Amino acid sequence: MRIIYLRHWIYVLLLTAVGAVHAQSYPSKPVRIIAPFTAGSTIDIMSRVIAAKLLEPLGQQVLVENRAGAGGAVGIEAAARSAKDGYTIMLSAAGLTIIPSLNPRLSWDPVRDFSSITQVATSTSVLVLNPAVPAKNLRELVVYAKAQPGRIRYGHAGIGSTQHMAGQLLSVVAGIDMVDVPYRGNEEALSDLLGGRLEMNFQGIPTVISQIRNGKARPIVVMGQKRSAVLVDVPTVGEEGLPGATISSWYGLLAPVGTPLENINRLNQAITVVMKSPDVIDHFAKGGADVVTGTPEEFSRLIRDEVAMWSRVIKQRGIKLE
Repeated sequence: MRIIYLRHWIYVLLLTAVGAVHAQSYPSKPVRIIAPFTAGSTIDIMSRVIAAKLLEPLGQQVLVENRAGAGGAVGIEAAARSAKDGYTIMLSAAGLTIIPSLNPRLSWDPVRDFSSITQVATSTSVLVLNPAVPAKNLRELVVYAKAQPGRIRYGHAGIGSTQHMAGQLLSVVAGIDMVDVPYRGNEEALSDLLGGRLEMNFQGIPTVISQIRNGKARPIVVMGQKRSAVLVDVPTVGEEGLPGATISSWYGLLAPVGTPLENINRLNQAITVVMKSPDVIDHFAKGGADVVTGTPEEFSRLIRDEVAMWSRVIKQRGIKLE
């Protein structure tokens, strides 16, 4: 019996050792990051910064593949259908949680088809007014908008864009009715704001900071959860009494659902190390993004919460793709 018992434990120990060696062997070949947007986009630039730094902690080259199209949907679908082995991952933005409610015919779902690795960054926008608008703060803006429903115009870079959805969320939470005007890009929307053809805009802080400083655009609130380091006197939307209108543009890495948990955790650990690098933090800051990392569970919870929130907003506002 002792011999049989001893053989049993030797067998268990051998299996454990084999499992440990297998876990440590990942990655044994290059890893690919799918960037669902074109070269030169924010997602592309972030992907390449992260990929270059991952060589050291992973011991393998990390390549970036641009799969642009349909507002990111093409690349997202490619990532969802990739092998579930940890060798193909994707850097996505907050639009991942918006697109499905706008296009229910999509073949992928952000909750069903992806495993979260980690959030890597967040950026926020600031609500700015043309100086001709009399409102000096958010409360006055809400009163002004309620007094003339359907008269306040704001620009955005297309249906489903973060700027578009920021306005829709504010409309729902504040109970106001605004007109959204689509543009080919945020720069065109900013130009029309400065020219008086729009009353308000949601803009990334780096894009509009110079116009704020020279008085051509009046900042009302920062839309994120905390104040901006470069706009310390501008309150958050939560501080102004509308925490439900808080919105940030997040960025994070995901893998196809079914990817081994040990590989997810290995990637999470390596990416967390990379994102703490001072040069990475500085690079992201110059683009208006703050580095934010966390556990796969925390990132999954963020995605689930935002899918539910945007589904409600899109249904309530009757938003449809044209």
